[in-house]
Amino acid sequence: MSRISERNKETRLEIKPWEDKDLDLLFQLNAPEMMAHLGGPESNEQIMKRHQRYLQLGNKGCMFSIILFPETEAVGSVGYWQTEWNNENVYEIGWSVLPSFQGQGIASHAVKALIAQIKAERKYKYIHAFPSINNPASNAICRKLDFNLISECEFEYPPGSLMRCNDWCLEIQ
Repeated sequence: MSRISERNKETRLEIKPWEDKDLDLLFQLNAPEMMAHLGGPESNEQIMKRHQRYLQLGNKGCMFSIILFPETEAVGSVGYWQTEWNNENVYEIGWSVLPSFQGQGIASHAVKALIAQIKAERKYKYIHAFPSINNPASNAICRKLDFNLISECEFEYPPGSLMRCNDWCLEIQ
């Protein structure tokens, strides 16, 4: 459990492996303002397919819902998956927090908790994050958590569409 202190109040959060009941959260995260840096909202069919992928990642990674306490409310998602980048097997990491909970350090704490879990696997040497160059909040999280900015790059997301991203890398071994 991670703690966020903010002027006379303390918030606790945990990341829980993705479950069937998290489908509603995925629909909430698909709002236009949430998907502005990711090519726009997905169709209902695409969301259902994404949900199934999250549930079936198996030993290739894991998606988590971010649970805020004491309300036990799901406020976002964070996850990682194995990918190949520049001819090397690495972890890729991504996150999303609902608009009404942004700016409170929730994403930073959730990503930090996830990095600790990934390090325990001791499988790959690097974690990469690819936030849009136009997403200052996600780029700030990478900077805050000591990722190294490698370069700008073109990244295919959603499939069939190229976007300009920053390639951030964190060495974990």
